[in-house]
Amino acid sequence: MTFDSNSLPVSGPRVVALAVACGLAVATLYYNQPLLPVMAAGVGSGSSAQGAITMLTQIGYALGLLLFGPLSDRLDRRRLVACLIPANIAGLMICATASSLAWLLAASMLVGVTGVTAQIIIPAVSGLVAPAKRGHTVGCLMSGLFAGTLLARTLSGYVGEHAGWRTMFALAAVIDVLLFVVVWLCLPAIQPSSDTPYSKLMVSLGQLFVRQPLLREACLAGFLLFGALNVLWGSLALMLQRPPYGWGSDLTGLFGFVGLAGMLASTKIGRLSDRLGARNVVSIAATLVIVAFSLIAASGYSLTLLVLGVIGLDLGNRANLIANQTRLYGLQPEVRGRLNTVFMISYYVGGAIGSIGGAGVASRYGWIGLGVAGGTCGVLAFVAAHLARLSEPARVRGDQCSRPASGL
Repeated sequence: MTFDSNSLPVSGPRVVALAVACGLAVATLYYNQPLLPVMAAGVGSGSSAQGAITMLTQIGYALGLLLFGPLSDRLDRRRLVACLIPANIAGLMICATASSLAWLLAASMLVGVTGVTAQIIIPAVSGLVAPAKRGHTVGCLMSGLFAGTLLARTLSGYVGEHAGWRTMFALAAVIDVLLFVVVWLCLPAIQPSSDTPYSKLMVSLGQLFVRQPLLREACLAGFLLFGALNVLWGSLALMLQRPPYGWGSDLTGLFGFVGLAGMLASTKIGRLSDRLGARNVVSIAATLVIVAFSLIAASGYSLTLLVLGVIGLDLGNRANLIANQTRLYGLQPEVRGRLNTVFMISYYVGGAIGSIGGAGVASRYGWIGLGVAGGTCGVLAFVAAHLARLSEPARVRGDQCSRPASGL
């Protein structure tokens, strides 16, 4: 059975279940972050391999968006996701049994390529609910996605410390089975929004990027600020292993809970975007990232500063993501999936570069180097938003017209 854009049977329990699915899906990208030192050691590699593991996961995710994002406008989303999840399970099991760095890196990339389920669900459902309910529905889905990123780190840190990192990836494969069941039962079979050939859909990604200045602006902000986030998370486990902390993966994973403050603030961010406009919220997000990395630079002397820095960094990234997806979802509804694809590709390419760059900076320059690298990303994002405001002031009003993605 299929549904058109005016007949999706959305209920509270269905939306909550799909929000859980988004969280479970995105979690596969973040299980490795608290475990990087023990994963590298487990396949006989040093600290240089840690950044490569996260980088290839993020690059894989961007590649998955490029390959499968356009298909979400052409195929039944439920069947597409039902093909991706088993492949993701295979990637997780290869991670769990990898005997060499090469196998681990290849499996990490496969996990990323096939881990795009959430980015298929969110734009699909957002386009099928009534406009008056869109902000509420997408906000719920985004809250589930945010929760998945946080709890994945906490769960993997604990399991990795007490049962081993390989056990964690085997458990992740079992969790993916639950994800498959939830998606198959709760995501309706949706009529494709386009019958354009796949090759033309791929070409249209570049055309959208060229023709939509707001898309280019959102891509740059996402690239820089998610890159900044991964400057920290690509190296946090390594830094917390060192003096004065000497932590294991279980304590590192607890930093996932630090981000709860940002998740709880998501609805406020949506309302702020509604009042001030997406571009102004991005400027605020960049400022938060700059302040956060100023605190992180001094984290070698104070755990309190590190906690405050992680909270600010997480909050800034949530504000950036919500504000940018808000305005993109309001541009061209018929190509919503492809707009989201272009944005998220830039987002995760930035994350991949941030991961490998952060690991290199941390190994050489410590906390101060991380503060400078991440803070520079924040400064560039702030300057870019300001220049966009000066160059096209009329769009400041235009990007306030779309409803916030999490404005509940």
